Amino acid sequence: MTNQPYEGYDPYQQQPPAQPQWGYEEQQYATQQWQGQTWETQTHAPVQAAQPQAPAAETAYMPQQNYTPAQQQAQAQAQQAQQQAQAQQQAQQQAQAQQQPAYMQQPQQAPQPQQAQQPTHTPPPDPGSGPAEPGTGYGPATLAGNARITDAQRARLEGRSPIIEPGMQPALLTGLLGLLLAVAAPVSSYALVVPLVILQAVTAAGWFRLNGMWPARQGIALAFLGALAADAAVLVAGREQAPAAILGPLGIWVLLSLVLQLRSHADPDTRMYGLMATVAASALAIIATGFLGADPDAASVGAAAVAVAVVARALPLPTVASVVVSVLAAAGAGIAVGGMTGVGTKGALIGAGAAVCALAGHRAASYDYPSRFVHFTAGVALPLAAAAPAVWILGR
Repeated sequence: MTNQPYEGYDPYQQQPPAQPQWGYEEQQYATQQWQGQTWETQTHAPVQAAQPQAPAAETAYMPQQNYTPAQQQAQAQAQQAQQQAQAQQQAQQQAQAQQQPAYMQQPQQAPQPQQAQQPTHTPPPDPGSGPAEPGTGYGPATLAGNARITDAQRARLEGRSPIIEPGMQPALLTGLLGLLLAVAAPVSSYALVVPLVILQAVTAAGWFRLNGMWPARQGIALAFLGALAADAAVLVAGREQAPAAILGPLGIWVLLSLVLQLRSHADPDTRMYGLMATVAASALAIIATGFLGADPDAASVGAAAVAVAVVARALPLPTVASVVVSVLAAAGAGIAVGGMTGVGTKGALIGAGAAVCALAGHRAASYDYPSRFVHFTAGVALPLAAAAPAVWILGR
């Protein structure tokens, strides 16, 4: 025998493990056959770790073929490309399977801002709103904001009046508040402030509600603060400086209202509407301070005349007759209260002028189908607030 080593058991006769020259089929066969920790798997462990374990169908035994190194490398690259294509196809299928439930849930999870950007459409009618009125062509009102004409616009189209007067109950409240002003005015300025502050608060809230803006806490608070500032200015400056003490806060509050509306992010029409409502509410609440700046006797006469005129206006009479009766009743009340306070017959003029202004405020509170809340706020306060400038001017 020769001294040549036995080739079947000498693993070191082959090339170093760093550059294995095995074919792809031989590697698969070795992976299939040797699963335990043997000398062959330990020697060629780096080669097996570098190759991904293929499925059982691909590791089946294939007969050995004599390939050149270039053919082996090309075949390995083709197998690797096929595996990558299959992996990509599986990944795409998984992605499609994951996207399908998300797409089905997308209409429920869509955020509110995206829904607001979609084209506007008319929502379906509210089931609780009732059927549409026959013969009018207008649908029922809905809670979702269905665009339709107002009751006042429909009344105009049908030839009806959109004016609804407050009635007797708000008139009695106006009379009660007027009597409180008439009794407190001769006592002292600080006693007059108590019913006056109530009048100014109800005026601010009623005007915003009359204009359909509710809740409007910032505007109401701003108008009421302006009225308190005017009251404080009159108390500090005195009745002699009442015009400057009233007009000063009025100008400042108009400027504040303008600044606040400029800082608003609403559309231009909404900002202009809010500006006008805030300025008007502030002006009405501030000019009510005229009762505090007027002569105490004139304030008593004017407040009593307004109370009588509003109650007379609420009587069930025709409109023209009711207006005439209310003005005459106010003049008579002015004479009566004037005789008790020393104003004399001049109280008739003060009472008649205050009644005319009060009826204008009463008319404003009756406009455009107001609600019950409007009647018990604007319907109570606007007649007295509108009469304050006439009381101050005629009382001088």
